[in-house]
Amino acid sequence: MNKLSIKLLSLSFILISTITSCKKDGVGGKNTIEAFPKHHGKSIPNAVVYIKYGATELPGTNASDYDDKEVATQDGNLSKATFNNLLKGNYYLYSVGYDTTINEMVYGGIAVTITTKSGSQEVDVPVTE
Repeated sequence: MNKLSIKLLSLSFILISTITSCKKDGVGGKNTIEAFPKHHGKSIPNAVVYIKYGATELPGTNASDYDDKEVATQDGNLSKATFNNLLKGNYYLYSVGYDTTINEMVYGGIAVTITTKSGSQEVDVPVTE
């Protein structure tokens, strides 16, 4: 085999590996994250919860820094935002809401790692003033 053939074979292998590699982080899977925004243990209704795919640290505080968002709706005594159809991988949740007990905006976030192919994960998202 000549050098050109080896280079073409190597390039083909790299290209095929890139195209067929397992997708990580994002939608297209069978996982769910249920996010519960809380300020000192108190549920924050109507808080917006943002999600960033493939992140383990705060990517920023602007809505444009995130891939999706959900508004936390009342579920019994708790407020919950649900993100469905997620793949295994890393995610960062960031929430912004209003705590009526102190009459102030609260915000904060947490990194979440999904390690299973399918399932549901409950996560408290700590927010502060």
